[in-house]
Amino acid sequence: MTGDATPPLPAGARWRRATPEDAVAIFELVAGRNTAVVGFADVTMDDIVDELDEPGFDRERDGWLVHADDGRLLGWGWAFDRSATSAGSAGSSVNVDVYWRDVEVARWLFGMVLARVAEMAADAGHDHAAADMGVYRVDEEQRALLAEYGFEPGTSFHRMRIDHDGARPDALLLEGVDVRLGPGDEELRRTAHAVHQASFAAHYGFVPQEFEAWHEAFEASSTHDWGQLQVLLVDGEAAGVLVGNDQFVEDEGCGYVRIVGVLDRYRGRGLARLLLERAFARDAAAGRAGTLLHVDTANTTPALDLYLSVGMRAVLAIDVWHRDVPAAPAGGSGSG
Repeated sequence: MTGDATPPLPAGARWRRATPEDAVAIFELVAGRNTAVVGFADVTMDDIVDELDEPGFDRERDGWLVHADDGRLLGWGWAFDRSATSAGSAGSSVNVDVYWRDVEVARWLFGMVLARVAEMAADAGHDHAAADMGVYRVDEEQRALLAEYGFEPGTSFHRMRIDHDGARPDALLLEGVDVRLGPGDEELRRTAHAVHQASFAAHYGFVPQEFEAWHEAFEASSTHDWGQLQVLLVDGEAAGVLVGNDQFVEDEGCGYVRIVGVLDRYRGRGLARLLLERAFARDAAAGRAGTLLHVDTANTTPALDLYLSVGMRAVLAIDVWHRDVPAAPAGGSGSG
Protein backbone atom coordinates (compact mmCIF):
# COMPACT_ATOMS: atom_id res chain seq x y z
CA MET A 1 0.00 0.00 0.00
CA THR A 2 1.32 3.43 -0.88
CA GLY A 3 -0.64 5.38 1.72
CA ASP A 4 -2.23 7.56 -0.99
CA ALA A 5 -5.70 6.00 -0.72
CA THR A 6 -7.79 6.75 2.35
CA PRO A 7 -10.12 3.93 3.43
CA PRO A 8 -13.50 4.80 4.94
CA LEU A 9 -13.95 5.24 8.66
CA PRO A 10 -15.42 2.23 10.50
CA ALA A 11 -19.19 2.23 10.92
CA GLY A 12 -20.25 4.43 13.82
CA ALA A 13 -17.06 6.53 13.81
CA ARG A 14 -16.99 10.22 12.98
CA TRP A 15 -14.26 12.85 12.79
CA ARG A 16 -13.84 16.53 13.52
CA ARG A 17 -11.12 19.10 14.18
CA ALA A 18 -9.48 19.45 17.57
CA THR A 19 -9.97 22.39 19.93
CA PRO A 20 -8.06 23.30 23.10
CA GLU A 21 -10.93 21.73 25.08
CA ASP A 22 -9.97 18.32 23.63
CA ALA A 23 -6.60 18.30 25.39
CA VAL A 24 -7.77 16.04 28.23
CA ALA A 25 -9.21 13.40 25.91
CA ILE A 26 -6.13 13.50 23.66
CA PHE A 27 -3.89 13.17 26.70
CA GLU A 28 -5.81 10.10 27.88
CA LEU A 29 -5.55 8.51 24.43
CA VAL A 30 -1.82 9.20 24.02
CA ALA A 31 -0.96 8.24 27.61
CA GLY A 32 -2.98 5.04 27.33
CA ARG A 33 -1.28 3.92 24.13
CA ASN A 34 2.18 4.83 25.40
CA THR A 35 1.57 2.94 28.63
CA ALA A 36 0.46 -0.13 26.70
CA VAL A 37 3.65 0.00 24.62
CA VAL A 38 6.43 1.15 26.98
CA GLY A 39 4.83 0.85 30.41
CA PHE A 40 4.46 4.54 31.27
CA ALA A 41 2.58 7.56 29.93
CA ASP A 42 5.61 9.46 28.57
CA VAL A 43 3.41 12.53 28.05
CA THR A 44 1.88 15.29 30.16
CA MET A 45 -1.08 17.58 29.75
CA ASP A 46 1.37 20.41 29.10
CA ASP A 47 2.76 18.45 26.15
CA ILE A 48 -0.69 18.13 24.59
CA VAL A 49 -1.64 21.75 25.24
CA ASP A 50 1.63 22.89 23.67
CA GLU A 51 1.05 20.61 20.68
CA LEU A 52 -2.37 22.14 20.01
CA ASP A 53 -1.05 25.69 20.41
CA GLU A 54 2.30 25.31 18.65
CA PRO A 55 3.07 28.24 16.34
CA GLY A 56 2.51 27.11 12.77
CA PHE A 57 0.04 24.33 13.63
CA ASP A 58 -3.34 25.05 12.02
CA ARG A 59 -6.03 23.24 14.01
CA GLU A 60 -8.49 23.79 11.14
CA ARG A 61 -6.34 21.91 8.62
CA ASP A 62 -3.59 19.91 10.30
CA GLY A 63 -5.29 17.58 12.80
CA TRP A 64 -8.10 14.99 12.97
CA LEU A 65 -9.99 13.56 15.94
CA VAL A 66 -12.04 10.38 15.47
CA HIS A 67 -14.80 9.54 17.95
CA ALA A 68 -17.15 6.62 18.43
CA ASP A 69 -20.89 7.20 18.65
CA ASP A 70 -20.64 7.07 22.44
CA GLY A 71 -18.13 9.95 22.40
CA ARG A 72 -15.04 7.86 23.15
CA LEU A 73 -11.93 9.12 21.36
CA LEU A 74 -10.71 6.43 18.94
CA GLY A 75 -7.85 8.25 17.24
CA TRP A 76 -5.84 11.44 16.85
CA GLY A 77 -3.58 12.31 13.96
CA TRP A 78 -1.72 15.45 12.92
CA ALA A 79 0.82 16.89 10.50
CA PHE A 80 3.15 19.78 11.35
CA ASP A 81 5.13 21.53 8.63
CA ARG A 82 8.42 22.39 10.32
CA SER A 83 9.68 24.08 7.17
CA ALA A 84 6.82 26.59 7.05
CA THR A 85 8.77 28.91 9.37
CA SER A 86 12.22 27.89 8.16
CA ALA A 87 14.98 30.10 6.87
CA GLY A 88 15.10 29.35 3.17
CA SER A 89 14.32 25.63 3.37
CA ALA A 90 14.88 23.80 0.09
CA GLY A 91 11.91 21.49 0.66
CA SER A 92 8.97 20.68 2.87
CA SER A 93 9.82 18.85 6.09
CA VAL A 94 6.77 17.59 7.99
CA ASN A 95 6.46 15.80 11.30
CA VAL A 96 3.43 13.51 11.57
CA ASP A 97 1.89 11.36 14.28
CA VAL A 98 -1.05 8.99 14.62
CA TYR A 99 -2.50 7.57 17.85
CA TRP A 100 -5.28 5.03 17.73
CA ARG A 101 -7.41 2.49 19.56
CA ASP A 102 -8.80 0.88 16.38
CA VAL A 103 -6.52 -0.16 13.52
CA GLU A 104 -9.08 0.82 10.87
CA VAL A 105 -9.21 4.28 12.41
CA ALA A 106 -5.40 4.31 12.22
CA ARG A 107 -5.54 3.55 8.50
CA TRP A 108 -8.04 6.36 7.90
CA LEU A 109 -5.86 8.77 9.87
CA PHE A 110 -2.73 7.78 7.96
CA GLY A 111 -4.56 8.47 4.72
CA MET A 112 -5.71 11.89 5.87
CA VAL A 113 -2.34 12.84 7.34
CA LEU A 114 -0.43 11.86 4.20
CA ALA A 115 -2.91 13.72 1.99
CA ARG A 116 -2.31 16.82 4.09
CA VAL A 117 1.46 16.37 3.78
CA ALA A 118 1.01 16.28 -0.01
CA GLU A 119 -0.99 19.52 0.17
CA MET A 120 1.71 21.15 2.28
CA ALA A 121 4.31 20.31 -0.36
CA ALA A 122 2.11 21.72 -3.12
CA ASP A 123 1.32 24.87 -1.14
CA ALA A 124 5.05 25.49 -0.69
CA GLY A 125 5.79 24.93 -4.38
CA HIS A 126 7.82 21.76 -3.79
CA ASP A 127 7.53 18.50 -5.71
CA HIS A 128 7.46 16.42 -2.52
CA ALA A 129 7.59 16.63 1.25
CA ALA A 130 9.78 14.68 3.65
CA ALA A 131 7.46 13.15 6.27
CA ASP A 132 8.98 11.89 9.53
CA MET A 133 7.32 10.05 12.39
CA GLY A 134 8.88 8.91 15.66
CA VAL A 135 7.89 5.50 17.01
CA TYR A 136 9.05 3.48 19.99
CA ARG A 137 11.24 0.65 18.78
CA VAL A 138 9.17 -1.87 20.73
CA ASP A 139 5.88 -0.74 19.11
CA GLU A 140 5.57 -3.50 16.54
CA GLU A 141 1.99 -2.57 15.52
CA GLN A 142 2.90 1.02 14.70
CA ARG A 143 6.07 -0.04 12.88
CA ALA A 144 4.04 -2.45 10.75
CA LEU A 145 1.57 0.30 9.84
CA LEU A 146 4.36 2.67 8.90
CA ALA A 147 5.87 0.04 6.61
CA GLU A 148 2.42 -0.56 5.11
CA TYR A 149 2.19 3.13 4.25
CA GLY A 150 5.56 3.34 2.59
CA PHE A 151 7.70 4.61 5.47
CA GLU A 152 11.21 3.32 6.06
CA PRO A 153 13.55 3.70 9.05
CA GLY A 154 15.46 6.98 8.79
CA THR A 155 17.44 7.31 12.00
CA SER A 156 17.28 6.34 15.66
CA PHE A 157 17.25 8.37 18.85
CA HIS A 158 18.07 7.18 22.33
CA ARG A 159 16.76 8.84 25.43
CA MET A 160 19.74 9.18 27.74
CA ARG A 161 19.55 9.61 31.51
CA ILE A 162 21.88 10.35 34.38
CA ASP A 163 20.67 10.06 37.98
CA HIS A 164 21.47 12.64 40.66
CA ASP A 165 22.06 11.54 44.23
CA GLY A 166 22.57 14.79 46.07
CA ALA A 167 24.45 17.87 44.97
CA ARG A 168 27.00 17.86 42.16
CA PRO A 169 29.97 20.21 41.97
CA ASP A 170 29.71 22.86 39.27
CA ALA A 171 32.21 22.21 36.49
CA LEU A 172 35.22 24.51 36.47
CA LEU A 173 35.61 26.69 33.41
CA LEU A 174 38.50 25.89 31.12
CA GLU A 175 41.27 28.41 30.42
CA GLY A 176 40.05 31.04 27.97
CA VAL A 177 36.44 29.91 28.33
CA ASP A 178 33.65 32.02 29.77
CA VAL A 179 29.93 31.37 30.15
CA ARG A 180 26.91 33.62 29.73
CA LEU A 181 23.77 32.49 31.52
CA GLY A 182 20.11 33.08 30.76
CA PRO A 183 17.54 34.39 30.81
CA GLY A 184 19.68 37.01 29.10
CA ASP A 185 18.66 39.73 26.69
CA GLU A 186 17.88 39.51 22.98
CA GLU A 187 21.56 39.74 22.07
CA LEU A 188 22.40 36.64 24.13
CA ARG A 189 19.48 34.71 22.68
CA ARG A 190 20.45 35.70 19.16
CA THR A 191 23.94 34.39 19.89
CA ALA A 192 22.44 31.13 21.17
CA HIS A 193 20.30 30.87 18.05
CA ALA A 194 23.30 31.41 15.75
CA VAL A 195 25.37 28.71 17.49
CA HIS A 196 22.44 26.29 17.47
CA GLN A 197 21.77 26.78 13.76
CA ALA A 198 25.40 26.36 12.78
CA SER A 199 26.20 23.42 15.06
CA PHE A 200 23.11 21.41 14.02
CA ALA A 201 23.19 22.17 10.29
CA ALA A 202 24.34 18.67 9.31
CA HIS A 203 22.06 16.75 11.68
CA TYR A 204 19.26 14.50 10.45
CA GLY A 205 16.07 16.39 9.66
CA PHE A 206 17.41 19.76 10.76
CA VAL A 207 15.37 22.67 9.43
CA PRO A 208 16.99 26.14 9.73
CA GLN A 209 14.93 28.91 11.30
CA GLU A 210 15.20 32.65 11.46
CA PHE A 211 15.63 34.00 14.98
CA GLU A 212 12.06 35.29 15.35
CA ALA A 213 10.44 31.93 14.55
CA TRP A 214 13.01 30.06 16.68
CA HIS A 215 12.42 32.35 19.64
CA GLU A 216 8.63 32.18 19.30
CA ALA A 217 8.69 28.38 19.29
CA PHE A 218 10.67 28.28 22.52
CA GLU A 219 8.49 30.84 24.23
CA ALA A 220 5.31 29.00 23.20
CA SER A 221 6.32 25.95 25.23
CA SER A 222 4.84 25.89 28.73
CA THR A 223 7.95 24.12 30.07
CA HIS A 224 10.56 26.41 28.55
CA ASP A 225 12.85 28.40 30.84
CA TRP A 226 15.38 30.86 29.46
CA GLY A 227 17.07 30.64 32.86
CA GLN A 228 18.47 27.28 31.70
CA LEU A 229 20.30 28.84 28.75
CA GLN A 230 24.09 28.66 28.63
CA VAL A 231 26.33 30.17 25.96
CA LEU A 232 30.04 29.37 26.08
CA LEU A 233 32.61 31.84 24.80
CA VAL A 234 36.18 30.95 23.84
CA ASP A 235 38.47 33.95 23.88
CA GLY A 236 35.36 36.10 23.62
CA GLU A 237 33.85 34.26 20.63
CA ALA A 238 30.60 32.25 20.89
CA ALA A 239 31.48 28.54 20.69
CA GLY A 240 28.78 26.43 22.33
CA VAL A 241 25.20 26.50 23.55
CA LEU A 242 22.95 24.49 25.87
CA VAL A 243 19.22 25.02 26.29
CA GLY A 244 17.40 23.14 29.03
CA ASN A 245 13.76 23.03 30.03
CA ASP A 246 11.26 21.41 32.43
CA GLN A 247 9.63 19.05 29.93
CA PHE A 248 10.25 15.98 32.10
CA VAL A 249 9.89 17.51 35.55
CA GLU A 250 6.21 16.68 36.02
CA ASP A 251 6.30 13.04 34.99
CA GLU A 252 9.86 11.95 35.78
CA GLY A 253 11.21 14.60 38.14
CA CYS A 254 14.10 15.18 35.74
CA GLY A 255 15.67 18.10 33.99
CA TYR A 256 15.96 17.99 30.21
CA VAL A 257 18.69 19.14 27.84
CA ARG A 258 16.78 20.14 24.71
CA ILE A 259 19.81 21.41 22.79
CA VAL A 260 23.54 21.10 23.27
CA GLY A 261 25.82 22.10 20.43
CA VAL A 262 29.38 23.22 19.77
CA LEU A 263 30.67 24.86 16.60
CA ASP A 264 32.89 22.66 14.43
CA ARG A 265 36.07 24.63 14.98
CA TYR A 266 35.75 24.35 18.77
CA ARG A 267 35.00 20.62 19.00
CA GLY A 268 37.39 18.31 20.79
CA ARG A 269 38.10 20.80 23.60
CA GLY A 270 35.68 19.43 26.20
CA LEU A 271 33.13 22.23 25.75
CA ALA A 272 30.08 19.97 25.36
CA ARG A 273 31.13 18.04 28.46
CA LEU A 274 31.48 21.32 30.35
CA LEU A 275 27.98 22.44 29.32
CA LEU A 276 26.48 19.09 30.31
CA GLU A 277 28.20 18.96 33.69
CA ARG A 278 26.97 22.45 34.48
CA ALA A 279 23.43 21.41 33.53
CA PHE A 280 23.70 18.31 35.72
CA ALA A 281 24.86 20.44 38.65
CA ARG A 282 21.96 22.84 38.17
CA ASP A 283 19.40 20.03 38.01
CA ALA A 284 20.86 18.33 41.09
CA ALA A 285 20.80 21.62 43.02
CA ALA A 286 17.13 22.02 42.03
CA GLY A 287 16.33 18.61 43.52
CA ARG A 288 15.85 16.85 40.18
CA ALA A 289 16.13 13.07 40.23
CA GLY A 290 18.19 13.16 37.06
CA THR A 291 18.76 14.77 33.67
CA LEU A 292 17.50 13.48 30.31
CA LEU A 293 18.35 14.22 26.70
CA HIS A 294 17.84 12.66 23.27
CA VAL A 295 20.68 11.74 20.96
CA ASP A 296 20.56 10.82 17.28
CA THR A 297 22.69 7.68 17.01
CA ALA A 298 23.45 8.61 13.38
CA ASN A 299 24.76 11.98 14.54
CA THR A 300 27.57 13.54 12.55
CA THR A 301 29.49 13.94 15.82
CA PRO A 302 30.38 11.18 18.34
CA ALA A 303 27.69 12.50 20.70
CA LEU A 304 26.61 9.11 22.05
CA ASP A 305 30.15 8.35 23.21
CA LEU A 306 30.25 11.71 24.98
CA TYR A 307 27.01 11.08 26.85
CA LEU A 308 28.12 7.62 27.91
CA SER A 309 31.44 9.04 29.09
CA VAL A 310 29.74 11.54 31.44
CA GLY A 311 27.71 8.78 33.09
CA MET A 312 24.50 8.81 31.08
CA ARG A 313 22.78 5.60 30.00
CA ALA A 314 20.24 4.77 27.30
CA VAL A 315 16.75 4.19 28.72
CA LEU A 316 14.51 4.27 25.62
CA ALA A 317 14.92 3.80 21.86
CA ILE A 318 12.82 5.85 19.43
CA ASP A 319 13.15 5.31 15.70
CA VAL A 320 12.29 7.98 13.16
CA TRP A 321 10.56 6.55 10.09
CA HIS A 322 10.69 8.52 6.85
CA ARG A 323 8.71 8.78 3.63
CA ASP A 324 8.93 11.16 0.69
CA VAL A 325 5.36 12.18 -0.17
CA PRO A 326 4.69 13.55 -3.70
CA ALA A 327 3.02 16.94 -3.80
CA ALA A 328 -0.71 16.99 -4.40
CA PRO A 329 -1.76 17.76 -7.99
CA ALA A 330 -2.81 21.33 -8.66
CA GLY A 331 -6.34 21.86 -7.38
CA GLY A 332 -6.26 18.50 -5.62
CA SER A 333 -7.42 17.95 -2.07
CA GLY A 334 -8.38 15.08 0.16
CA SER A 335 -7.25 15.85 3.68
CA GLY A 336 -10.70 16.90 4.85
